[in-house]
Amino acid sequence: MEAFFDFLQFERRYSPHTVLSYRTDLGQFAAYLLAEGDAEGPGQATHHTIRGWVVVLMQQALDPRTVNRKVACLRSYYKFLLRTNAIAANPMLRIKAPKMAKKLPEFVPEAALNNMLNSFEFEDSFAGQRDQLVLEMLYGTGIRLSELLGMEAADVSLPGGTVRVTGKGNKQRLVPLNPTLLQVLAKYQARRSHAFGTLPGPLLLTDKGAPLYEKHVYRTVKQYLSTVTTSAAQQHPHALRHAFATHLLGKGADLNAIKELLGHASLAATQVYTHMSVDRLKSVFDQAHPRA
Repeated sequence: MEAFFDFLQFERRYSPHTVLSYRTDLGQFAAYLLAEGDAEGPGQATHHTIRGWVVVLMQQALDPRTVNRKVACLRSYYKFLLRTNAIAANPMLRIKAPKMAKKLPEFVPEAALNNMLNSFEFEDSFAGQRDQLVLEMLYGTGIRLSELLGMEAADVSLPGGTVRVTGKGNKQRLVPLNPTLLQVLAKYQARRSHAFGTLPGPLLLTDKGAPLYEKHVYRTVKQYLSTVTTSAAQQHPHALRHAFATHLLGKGADLNAIKELLGHASLAATQVYTHMSVDRLKSVFDQAHPRA
């Protein structure tokens, strides 16, 4: 297993979060095998045993997405074992993942979000400027939470109006910054320099100068978005990413351009947003259909 985790981390360049999730999933599977006594370890498991584990997971009323992630983990693991000649046949070839109901992403409505960002008086302090930057950066660039927290101060180019984003698999992309975001960034950087000097490393810092962390961003986003929406799913950092993509598409942006901005590996991941922009569909219908 350790060789597999090293492979994920150093060759596939998976994020530490993904590697930790896979480590947890494989550990749970190994514990199941030990309890059932069907195999000495995952390498000796048959497709019957694996199918039994999937059934147990489904009986635990886990979210189908969680079960599918665990199945995906096993697929990767057994492909690795086959490639390294640790097994002669791949037992996952006869395993089907449970079907998932398609769930459209949650996002904050454009008018409500823009009204909040334009009218809210953020505190005139380092903390206030940082909170504003967190919201503007997530919505203004559509980056993931992990990408925001991994952003270095040197990644921002105010003269160029861009930010370098390191995404999944350590793939980097340049994302343009809108004028409002550039102003917020400039103010935050001035506060950051005044409070901590020209400190290299992460762009976003706590009040004590430590790197900002996930829970802090979650609390910040929830605090402000709860003023414009009562939906818990819309008070989440990823809801701002969904809003970014949906609002761009609604304004007529090209789907391939949105794909590049989001850092998606394939267009299939971006196409979910085509189901979201009802206003744009109505506009196209009104313009194009003879009976409209």
